[in-house]
Amino acid sequence: MKALELYIHIPFCVRKCKYCDFLSGPATRAEQEIYVESLCREICSYTDLAKAYRVVSIFLGGGTPSTLEAEQTESIFAAINRTFTIAEDAEITTELNPGTVDEKKLRAYQKCGINRLSIGLQSADDRELRMLGRIHTYEEFLHTYRLAKEVGFTNINIDLMSAIPGQNLSDWERTLRTVAELSPEHISAYSLIIEEGTPFYERYGNQEDELERGRRIPAEERLPDEDTERRMYWRTEEILKEYGYEHYEISNYAKPGKACRHNIGYWYRTEYLGIGTGAASLINNCRFTYEPDCMHMKADEKEILSVQEQMEETMFLGLRMMKGVGRKEFSECYGKELDEVYGDTIRTLKEEGLLEEKNSRVYLTRRGIDISNYVMSEFLK
Repeated sequence: MKALELYIHIPFCVRKCKYCDFLSGPATRAEQEIYVESLCREICSYTDLAKAYRVVSIFLGGGTPSTLEAEQTESIFAAINRTFTIAEDAEITTELNPGTVDEKKLRAYQKCGINRLSIGLQSADDRELRMLGRIHTYEEFLHTYRLAKEVGFTNINIDLMSAIPGQNLSDWERTLRTVAELSPEHISAYSLIIEEGTPFYERYGNQEDELERGRRIPAEERLPDEDTERRMYWRTEEILKEYGYEHYEISNYAKPGKACRHNIGYWYRTEYLGIGTGAASLINNCRFTYEPDCMHMKADEKEILSVQEQMEETMFLGLRMMKGVGRKEFSECYGKELDEVYGDTIRTLKEEGLLEEKNSRVYLTRRGIDISNYVMSEFLK
């Protein structure tokens, strides 16, 4: 049986954060119930496909999956278990936000087989949390985190966000150390991106132009400049290394043996099935996505990837990993040597100091990570 990852999208949250452009939003209990019932039917519709696969990881994302009632989450996992063969050592994650779980819900998660939690903290500073539009305080996060540990969860990720308006390097270092002192097994540290269509875009989207025109912007509302943002990024690696975290992917850090297997599967193109509104899939080198406003995929949304497109994905996804892309794995997958396809590109990027190689693995240099979007785009020509 081939390995398969499952992603289940729960598009509900208590309140939309000011920076968020994900497919999510508030909903009534009745709307949630209708969605969960439809989701369970859709899961069960994959009975034939499931015969060829063994599920090695499951990820409930959103939105905020923890806004569902415990019984609704149990219904989703009942449908999954009726339909799919789940590996005994499968990594099973749910995202949650502080203040949306209690002991009953956490124990229900364990009953479902969930063995990994991903908690959306973002900042240890209450001012920054208010700025972002988060629904919790740091103390409320601490309560949720400690409760999860008391219940028995031993694999917890904490999401953090840097380059928040008004944030300086010292602020970010303080958040990092505060969270690292708790010793979670995994930390995801992302830089804020100002996305169109969000309240943050309306407020901060043109800030660089306004500064160039000489507008005075209060320090507490000013986005960190590019140099400060890069210093924040590299201080993240330095500080978390002090606490025993390995920087294994561009934005992710883990204690030994606790790297997120589900996300690694994405970067190395393990097949995955996304179920739920807006969820994406990769099955037999075919990509497809559910319509945002319905549960069912339309046939004309399928994209069959050519071999060239598969090789491109292998490069720009694999280079997100700190250990990069292996020559042996590439040749075994495609029947071609890496240099046959990308030799000129790799040589040029090495000369520019953006790529290096060790033990037959090609990976980003420190400078290459700083401009990783450019490096990865070079493999799409």
